[in-house]
Amino acid sequence: MPTKILTCQRILTITVILGFMIHHMLRVNISIAIVEMVFRNNSNVTQEDHGPRYNWNEEEKNDILGYFSWGYAITQIPGGRLSEKLGAKIVVGTGLLSASILTLLTPVAAHMGYIWLVVARFCLGVSLGIHWPSTPPIDTKWIAPADTATFMSHMVASSLGVAVALPVYGYLIAYWGWASVFYVMGSIALTWSLCWFYLIYDSPEEHPRISTTEKEKLRRDIKPVNTSLKKPPIPWMKMLTSGPVWSVIMGNICIGCTFFVVFNQLPTYMSQVLHFNIKANGWFSGLPYLVRYFVSLSSCIIADKLKKSGKFSTTTIRKFFNVSSFAGAGCLFTLQAFWGYNRIVSVLVFTGSFGLMGFITAGVYTNPVDISPAFSGTILGISQVPGALIGYATTEVVAFFTKEKQGFEEWASIFWILVGVNAYAAVFSFIFTSGEEQSWSVSADVEEMEKLENSDAAKKRCDPASKGQQYPPRPKRLTTWRIQTPNQRMHCCKMKTQASTPMELGTKSIGRSAHTPKGECSRIDTGPTDLILLG
Repeated sequence: MPTKILTCQRILTITVILGFMIHHMLRVNISIAIVEMVFRNNSNVTQEDHGPRYNWNEEEKNDILGYFSWGYAITQIPGGRLSEKLGAKIVVGTGLLSASILTLLTPVAAHMGYIWLVVARFCLGVSLGIHWPSTPPIDTKWIAPADTATFMSHMVASSLGVAVALPVYGYLIAYWGWASVFYVMGSIALTWSLCWFYLIYDSPEEHPRISTTEKEKLRRDIKPVNTSLKKPPIPWMKMLTSGPVWSVIMGNICIGCTFFVVFNQLPTYMSQVLHFNIKANGWFSGLPYLVRYFVSLSSCIIADKLKKSGKFSTTTIRKFFNVSSFAGAGCLFTLQAFWGYNRIVSVLVFTGSFGLMGFITAGVYTNPVDISPAFSGTILGISQVPGALIGYATTEVVAFFTKEKQGFEEWASIFWILVGVNAYAAVFSFIFTSGEEQSWSVSADVEEMEKLENSDAAKKRCDPASKGQQYPPRPKRLTTWRIQTPNQRMHCCKMKTQASTPMELGTKSIGRSAHTPKGECSRIDTGPTDLILLG
């Protein structure tokens, strides 16, 4: 049961953090397990017995890693759109439940043969692909706009999950064999899925255990977005010709290039090029993810503080974090291309580049909520499709360069490719990133407010103490316009009551709220937002 300290919103936050940790734990287990699942290529290092080994060549091994990305790409757009229409509870819960079962069956699939393991990984991608784009829709219902970046940073709890998992996987493999990582992780994911279905609801209005105090607070803080029963059509043409949308798409593609090379291949590089044993491999492979998580969290807190201060526009904040991430990673991989044969240099470069990648959470990952709250899940899903397919492309590139030999000379070419990708991303993001809500986005939504009002009115009517009180009539029509002041931009509203008496916007104050003769304008932000007149 929720309490004053452990509110429904905080329970959601904790569950989301754990969910993204588990998400990447399920994805990364094969990356380190496969080191001990196959016979090594051109290696004189003694191979320990950590379970059955298979005669898969480099291309087959990379197909096992890469076909996950095809499944992952398929459900990105459906995942975002289904969450907008049906709610994230059923979409995310079903995806993680399926993924946990597939993980438990992975050792069986490997024993049955290479093709069966590829199919299992593909299906795992399908199950997990709906998770990431389902986060923005639930954010719009539970989180205040000023705290969006901080909440979205919890998506990068996935990195914290990898940082915890890889060292643990190293020890599990060393003592109980590679199959143990799938059994342990599958059981944990199954438990989380059942908790998600019990604890989480799509909006405060649907939650049966939320307190009236918390509901009222969310009512004051959260900007409604269009979630009416009749869903507005997606403006596909305007969306797909929008520069800010393409900034999100290209950002995800370029992030994917760096991320998937490290995510899929770092344990192999640590083993066959730097010659770390399986325990040290787990620790040093997990370190970059730990740094990325804390950088991501701190950068989002800083981004939200900068936004609240009003000193910088949302566009400036998003551009700063995007460009810093891509440009910094490009510089570090330049060092890796020259001196990546050195253990210390490699650990520092991979850790530093992933740390800089944490800035992206305050940029690319948060940006869809800025430019289109109503279609944020769809936009993130669209951007994740090519970003996910890049995961497969990177495995093919690595297989091409390393099919004959796993050495530093072969890997240096891969590092130079990453330098070019990050340089391109920095320039593209600087030109096209925007933090303003786009004109084609449907930004006004009063359904959630109406639900709250209906709920509260019903409670008051049932309260004997409220008899005889007069309540204002329900608004019948809402129109919006924009007012420009020297320091603020605001969307303001005019409501007509059942008596068709207009309420004009007063100008007594500009601050947290502006009082009107017959009502109150609330939810004034420093950027463009909607004001709802409560008549």
